[in-house]
Amino acid sequence: MKALKIEVMKRQRHYRGGYQVAGLTEFARELRKSQTSAEDLLWQLLRDRRLLGFKSRRQHQLGDYIADFFCREANLVIDCDGAIHNRNEAWNHDKNRDAYMISLGLRILRIPNERILNDTQNVLLELQQHLPSPSEKGSGGERLAAPTKPSPRPSPRGRGR
Repeated sequence: MKALKIEVMKRQRHYRGGYQVAGLTEFARELRKSQTSAEDLLWQLLRDRRLLGFKSRRQHQLGDYIADFFCREANLVIDCDGAIHNRNEAWNHDKNRDAYMISLGLRILRIPNERILNDTQNVLLELQQHLPSPSEKGSGGERLAAPTKPSPRPSPRGRGR
């Protein structure tokens, strides 16, 4: 009898934390209810796949931390920085948070609240630069392999395939 080979594509999972951080779910819900005006404006522009068809989540838990916005398809965290981020203890917290998220293979984009409110068009252009092109995005949202480039030293004619 022939062996049937089934290939299963495993979906990349992000660690949301265990029982120690289970309370962050409620905290994230509270943050969604009391978002800043900059977060609200950016959410209106990102929600429902409005930016190049990419799904964004707001106040998304990643381990012990909560990201303002997260796009799984692009491995991108968007953080709206308000005045609280200028304090020394917040700066140290942000550095630890960034290190953790980078260890997960995520990219972090920090945008000051004032810039989101006053320079929205350029913020959207900057976000678009951090998203993969539509050709790199699969039908289910997964990223396709990067197209191969021609070899700088191709085989001479008549050799190779």
